[in-house]
Amino acid sequence: MSRKKNAQSEEKIKRRIPRAYILAIGIVLVICIAIIAGLVLTKQGPWGPEATVNTSANETSPFTSAGALYSKSVDLANAGNYQDALSDADAALAENVSSLTPLIQSNRAGILVELGRYNEAIDAADVAINAPGNLTTLRAIAYYNKANALNALGRSAEADAAYANASALDSTLKHP
Repeated sequence: MSRKKNAQSEEKIKRRIPRAYILAIGIVLVICIAIIAGLVLTKQGPWGPEATVNTSANETSPFTSAGALYSKSVDLANAGNYQDALSDADAALAENVSSLTPLIQSNRAGILVELGRYNEAIDAADVAINAPGNLTTLRAIAYYNKANALNALGRSAEADAAYANASALDSTLKHP
């Protein structure tokens, strides 16, 4: 009889699903639930269907529009198309998104330097430098762009000070 019980026990053990498989199935289920929840939230938004944002091409938020224009401005400047880059930066500023203004102005200062519009570059850099908040890298770049403009105007002492400020905030920005 004990042999019969042992045989039955061995059959039950063989028919059991290993713990590793159960764990794997559980993980797959959790991932599937998370994906479905993510899809639902992207369709409805996190606060329900009544709070959805209309993202049609005709109704973009100023933040989204300004961000897209800023990105386009950076791409154009990197390609050496400074006039169009400045136009897009100015259009981004026209969206009047105060949280993006220092970023746009810092980039704009560099574009204005490339266009030889040094006094405007200094003014744009000063907007970014004087913006409130923890904007260390942004300020460093603004100081660097301001230094380039001051240097081009022959204001060496002021340029050296601006380069020093840039380098103090970001050690990768060295005086040329």
